[in-house]
Amino acid sequence: GGGRARPAAKGGNVQYRLNVSFVDAANRADQRITLQDGKTIDLKLPAGLEEGTQMRLAGKGEKGIGGAGDALVTIHIEPHPFFKRDGDNIRLDLPVSLDEAVNGAKVKVPTVEGPVMLSVAPGSSSGKTLRLKGRGFSSKDGTRGDQLVTLEISLPEADADLAQRLAGWSDSRQVRSKLGV
Repeated sequence: GGGRARPAAKGGNVQYRLNVSFVDAANRADQRITLQDGKTIDLKLPAGLEEGTQMRLAGKGEKGIGGAGDALVTIHIEPHPFFKRDGDNIRLDLPVSLDEAVNGAKVKVPTVEGPVMLSVAPGSSSGKTLRLKGRGFSSKDGTRGDQLVTLEISLPEADADLAQRLAGWSDSRQVRSKLGV
């Protein structure tokens, strides 16, 4: 019997679930995690981070005769109240006033890196989408997606002044003609 000796068993792997805020995930902000042994580690989030991404921390699991097992960290990206992920892009529905849509305006827009000013062109309609380049999630190759801002015209409720100003005016365009009605 010239059999080889079996290597000593490594310790078991330990599973962790890490909840990461949407903004931290988009910005790849370092996350502090406390391991089973009480030690803390600052975890660098990888490019291309998605819901369910698993990170392996070699040697940070259970101790064993043949060495420690690994820590397996599964990332959960928490939903955001107004940002939505679309691949590497971030979508935002932005309310604008009728005045801002008709006359054009510079409006403050939230991004995952903080607010920026965005120009709304005169005559903008609801549903128009504007692009903020490089304000999205990082892809695996390190490039960054965009933030897509969709305008939503917000009309005031029962505004007598607005109704008076529009009295006698009607839009003669056939705005639903493409729908066949």
